[in-house]
Amino acid sequence: MLLFDQHDEPDADFVRQMERLTALVADVERIHHGMPPEAMAGEDAPILDRWILAKRAVPCLAGLSTGHPELVGKNRLINTSDLWLLSKDRSWARTLSRWYRLGRPAEHSGLNG
Repeated sequence: MLLFDQHDEPDADFVRQMERLTALVADVERIHHGMPPEAMAGEDAPILDRWILAKRAVPCLAGLSTGHPELVGKNRLINTSDLWLLSKDRSWARTLSRWYRLGRPAEHSGLNG
């Protein structure tokens, strides 16, 4: 998740993560157009041996949603998709699927600082 301020220039971490995501989207588009991974990765791609599929927790939001285009209802309890952007003033959030206007935080939101 990246913190952003609507009034300041993005910091170095924000820019670095944006560049990583831009590169990922470019690779997805290349795969879509038929380019093989070896053409993108080159000879220096690292090898991952004795690998397994694993899962790890990713940030998301949970709360009472009103006006969601797919999860209809008023004050419906939902979990969002992966959280990618959160404004420093905690008024906006961008998940993998959409923007959210943020209302009041829960008393124990875990969002300190």
